[in-house]
Amino acid sequence: MNEKTKDYLALIDDFHGSLEKVSIGDVMEDPGKTAILPVDVTNAFCRMGNLASERVATIIDPIVELFKIARDKGLKDIVLIQDCHTPEAEEFGAFAEHAVCGTEEAEAVDEIKDLPFYDKLVIIEKNSIDPSQNTDFDAWLAAHPDKDVFIVVGDCTDLCVYQLAMHLRTFANANDKDWRIIVPEVCVDTYDLPVETAEEVGAVAHPADLMHKLFLHHMHLNGIEIVKRITE
Repeated sequence: MNEKTKDYLALIDDFHGSLEKVSIGDVMEDPGKTAILPVDVTNAFCRMGNLASERVATIIDPIVELFKIARDKGLKDIVLIQDCHTPEAEEFGAFAEHAVCGTEEAEAVDEIKDLPFYDKLVIIEKNSIDPSQNTDFDAWLAAHPDKDVFIVVGDCTDLCVYQLAMHLRTFANANDKDWRIIVPEVCVDTYDLPVETAEEVGAVAHPADLMHKLFLHHMHLNGIEIVKRITE
């Protein structure tokens, strides 16, 4: 490893360690202009099936807490963006079969479904890691032109969270929209597949700690706000 790479890895560690808490009031000056966008907080990634991860499941409680804090302050718009794959989805060539439409895997985790306001949440289904490809998400954005603060939570940091946050950021940039896109670190994570394990099962290695920090820093590089957590 050369010195420049070592310096960068040290930098992203420092960045991750320096993240600060912010209050919901600092993030959400106007509840009517704010939306929380959870991506893939579903059984397929947290509780059951080929891609379920105990590490990813640790984000459930902080996300539910954030929902409650924001709702108490008047936020109405929480949009669940969730995998709902066709039985022979092309994505299964890269990732093992998961979250097929109509299965329990494709449903939100119980902690979200048990919320008293769950029936008020919007669900947008997707058939890839990109929330804007062949989905209703851009139509939802167009139908809510008043929104200018988007809080992105869920999994995985380097996959669907990254795609969603970057879609919002690049859309705002291209259309000269003064949007805030905020990612609270305790509400996002990714799965871990060490090199040795990946070689044993014939998969692609995926070091969670590195990928999590690297993609948080890359979102930061693009003007997305990365905070530690959002508090009352």
